[in-house]
Amino acid sequence: MKVRASLRSLKDKPGAKVVRRRGKTFVINKLNPRWKARQG
Repeated sequence: MKVRASLRSLKDKPGAKVVRRRGKTFVINKLNPRWKARQG
């Protein structure tokens, strides 16, 4: 999982979901788990 300053490019990928957990923003991608990322 990458920690990134901006999730904008990742949230536009097919299958991407933006989720907020414990005050952090995550991008979860079931189609391609390589694009999992966290912000904050």
